Amino acid sequence: MGKKALIYLILSITGIFMLFPFYWMFVTSLKTQPESLMFPPTLFPRLFKFYNYIEVFNTVPFARYILNTVIVTFFVVLGILMTSILAAYAFARIEFPGREIYFTFLIGLMQVPLPLYLVPSYILLSKLGWIDTYLALIVPWTANIFAIFLLRQFFKTVPRELIESAKIDGCGHFTILTKILLPLAKAPLAAIIVLNTIGSWNSFVWPLIVTNSDSLRPIQVGLAYFSRAESTNYPLLMAASFISILPLLIVYIIAQKFVVESFSYSGLKY
Repeated sequence: MGKKALIYLILSITGIFMLFPFYWMFVTSLKTQPESLMFPPTLFPRLFKFYNYIEVFNTVPFARYILNTVIVTFFVVLGILMTSILAAYAFARIEFPGREIYFTFLIGLMQVPLPLYLVPSYILLSKLGWIDTYLALIVPWTANIFAIFLLRQFFKTVPRELIESAKIDGCGHFTILTKILLPLAKAPLAAIIVLNTIGSWNSFVWPLIVTNSDSLRPIQVGLAYFSRAESTNYPLLMAASFISILPLLIVYIIAQKFVVESFSYSGLKY
């Protein structure tokens, strides 16, 4: 067996192991309750019960959970794009006193763990009257340090001569950003969209803290309440779980090329 064939074999086996949990989730979601408890377990349903998916939506307001998650994810990602693009351009292409110090401090903030600022953030939002509103779910997450870092690294790879030529032609900062840099930054922008979509979609701790009403719960919090109510009904739990991850699988499969490509810029010297 050649070296390349051995590599493909190892990768294929690894891929099967990685995909098997998703297959098991989907298969279990189509089983009846008695069959899901059988031992040894069946790898294929004896009776396809597609009604499990309908029952999930009938048991809890799962459609509302999905809608809330879509709304929050859309505006969070939109906010991250706006703030990271502007901040990255400033750190990459605008000279101002203390720029490198500010950027180093910003990168250092990535080391601060989430539990450290949960309580101060909750107190602040409580004083603003934002608890149990969309504002609490969206506004605190509309800036992302890693997104700023990734875009800043890419913007610095663009030849300075190209930027200087644009300035000579009378282009301002906004024109340079929108007409020159952003069209070239499709890969890092796609990666930022995908990674933050996944992060926002899977957010659990923060929405659990700042939401009280069922009408505002995103899908992961709703899934937790659903699993507590249906803790022994494995087909329904698997159906709900599969519904919650299916959009993310689709998004990542479509955009994985851009995600891999974008990380090549994050290792460049700054």
